[in-house]
Amino acid sequence: MSQPATQLGPNFIRNIVDEDLASGKHKTVITRFPPEPNGYLHIGHAKSICLNFGLASHYQGQCHLRFDDTNPVKEEQEYIDAIKTDLSWLGFDWGEHEYHASDYFATLYAYAEKLVVKGLAYVCDLSPEDMREYRGTLTEPGKESPYRSRSREENLDLLQRMRSGEFDTGSRVLRAKIDMASPNLNLRDPILYRILRASHPRTGDDWCIYPMYDFAHGQSDSIEKITHSLCTLEFQDHRPLYDWLCEALEIYHPQQIEFARLNLTYTLMSKRRLLELVNEKHVSGWDDPRMPTLSGMRRRGFSAAAIRTFCTRIGVGKSDSVIDMSVLEDCVREDLDQVAPRAMGVLHPLKVTITNYPEGQAEEFVVARHPKDPSMGMRTIPFSREIYVERDDFMEDPPKKFFRLGPGREVRLRYGYIIRCDEVIKDPVSGEVTELRCTYDAETSGGNLPEGRKKVKGIIHWVSAAHAVPVEVCLYDRLLSVADPAAEKGRDYRELLNEASCEILPQAFVEPSLADAAPGATFQFERLGYFCVDSEDSQPGKLVFNRSVTLRDTWAKLAKE
Repeated sequence: MSQPATQLGPNFIRNIVDEDLASGKHKTVITRFPPEPNGYLHIGHAKSICLNFGLASHYQGQCHLRFDDTNPVKEEQEYIDAIKTDLSWLGFDWGEHEYHASDYFATLYAYAEKLVVKGLAYVCDLSPEDMREYRGTLTEPGKESPYRSRSREENLDLLQRMRSGEFDTGSRVLRAKIDMASPNLNLRDPILYRILRASHPRTGDDWCIYPMYDFAHGQSDSIEKITHSLCTLEFQDHRPLYDWLCEALEIYHPQQIEFARLNLTYTLMSKRRLLELVNEKHVSGWDDPRMPTLSGMRRRGFSAAAIRTFCTRIGVGKSDSVIDMSVLEDCVREDLDQVAPRAMGVLHPLKVTITNYPEGQAEEFVVARHPKDPSMGMRTIPFSREIYVERDDFMEDPPKKFFRLGPGREVRLRYGYIIRCDEVIKDPVSGEVTELRCTYDAETSGGNLPEGRKKVKGIIHWVSAAHAVPVEVCLYDRLLSVADPAAEKGRDYRELLNEASCEILPQAFVEPSLADAAPGATFQFERLGYFCVDSEDSQPGKLVFNRSVTLRDTWAKLAKE
């Protein structure tokens, strides 16, 4: 099984696997990634993917992709296709090992009948409201259903009639007969099957009863001979039921192991919440670059390698914690620094006229696409009488340590000449600075500094006005305005959405070497950050760039200040 070179550091799960292999309990390692196709994968799923596929690869075993398609009301082919796309993009290959819980519907139903025959399951007619009342609380035991004492024969007859479609949706369920006084609520006669009249994407109308996740999960693991069933910590209280069902059915019993889920600051990690954001139009879709989905991160310019590095760096633990978003962004910066070609772009353009440069004349500077990777080749940057610089690189009354443009001040243009600001042109009505008139020193081209010439401290980026490519730039930021939404008691998460999470700059410019940049291509705009060509909104004649990350962790700087 060919997989990316994901580093799987030492962790408690590896210790368990090592012991199992050494003792002869298992001869190979088989894991599984079992997504429910009711939404898109997010960064939390990436941790599980890297763990499951990485563990199998580390031990030369196999990892199964199994779709938990037991709820046809919420599942769509769009989600199945998106999940497979994201897995492939991350670099993982399940080969021939693609499965669906629906592959096992007949077997699961036979298991249900087996439990009924053994007196370990019964058909219950309680309404959902009564069932909740009978269930009890964490401090009070539940009450037995009045239908719990039905005979095995009656239960088998009712289950078969449920299967044949004789009863209405919600009128009956099949429950395990365990212990209504158990301190673990998951063992208080949990539901195994419910009536659900909905057409299934794969089985059509063959079934009108569907297994619950807790029933389908463990039994599917057993059918596939999974050795180590890795789940996040919220399934720890479900493990006794997982074990009970395997033992009651007398089938192969995989080992369920729980690990800490990924919680990330400034975002939401609930598929239900993310679906609400999409449906309520707070974002443009599942692949909105502000979303923590893998498709959103891909569109924003995050690389698969960076996400795999992040999953390795945060490790695998036994207790939940919150990882700061800056850790992920640092991984993105580290990767993009190595692979992203350099370019110059001006986001907030301010016109500069170089008055002593001949009108109609132009010249070219040939510079490297990447300062550390000669294999990327060279690019050509044109220079002319009129250029654009960043508006923030000029101050009319600059402080002492401002080493950029100001009246009478000099600065070097990146790869080009030293220029001096001689005149400031303003709008007569608004007073806004609309143009700078400067002169250049012709002997300072490309970093040259004639003997006796005073060195300038400031270097700024720029583009030639006559040659620059107009683009739209989207400055994406954190989805939420607070680091930990769970700590904001009593507040709806919608109140916490960051109003500044998306700033559109419709009149930016980039150097002409990017004119034919392909969708998805990522570049470092020098001094500004990493930017990706939007794969959805860009089209011939219109380039749209998304900011992936800034060059530095600006949020940490703001927090420090």
